[in-house]
Formats: sequence, structure tokens, C-alpha cells
Amino acid sequence: MVQILAGEKGVGKTKRLITMANEASKEANGCVVFVDDDSSHMYDLHYSVRFVDTPRFIMESPQVFRGFVCGILSQNSDIEKVYIDGLNNIAEKVDKKEFVSFINDLDSISKETETDFTMIISCKGEDLPSEVQPYIVK
Repeated sequence: MVQILAGEKGVGKTKRLITMANEASKEANGCVVFVDDDSSHMYDLHYSVRFVDTPRFIMESPQVFRGFVCGILSQNSDIEKVYIDGLNNIAEKVDKKEFVSFINDLDSISKETETDFTMIISCKGEDLPSEVQPYIVK
């Protein structure tokens, strides 16, 4: 399953994502991973949530980020949920067609690996392409 939390900056998406990750860590039989573009929220997460910060890795395309996610999943087959903050760093560098393809790729990976992905993008949901609307969580 792939979910997108969309909304403008400052509406509490990151706090909601952290809460979701912390709650999932209490119920998960496997591992929960939180991917962020900085380490400022690392200590807001439950100790059992694996934190991965991305600044030292160059993520200039959806294909690179997809490979990064696959690398994380290949290290541990028990990962149940992946929470991604800072998706704008990828989405701002691609056109809508590439973004839709990226989301579809994540959906395929999710089904293959039985891993749920929840991610944040800082824009209004209605501004996202119609093809990704079904993934948006209200």
C-alpha cells in the first residue's frame, strides 16, 4: 500500500507522519523505517523505528530514490512499513509524468515486498496529478 500525505507547509504533516510511525512500531511484527531529509526529528521517533537520513546521499532522480528504497528493503526482509518525509526534494526535480511513474513504481515494490509506504509531499492534494489522487490520505 502506498499513501501520500499532501498539504501545504506548516499544516502538521510531519508530526502526523511521526505519530503514524510511532504507533506502527507498537503494533508491527516486523521493522518500521523512517526516511527523512534531515535528522531534526530523529529523537521524536520511538527507539524501535529505524531512522535513515538522506542528506549524504545524492537523490536527484526518482530512479535513484527508488534504488535507495530498494537498498533499504534488501537489507532486511522484515520491513513492514516505510515512512518518507521530504519527498519534495524528489518531486520538485521531475515532471508530473515522472512523478506518477515513481509512485506507480513504489506501489509495485509495495506489493512485491508486502511493505507499506507512507510519504509526505508539501503541496495541496488537488495540485497533484489525477493518477496519484487515489493514494492521497485525507
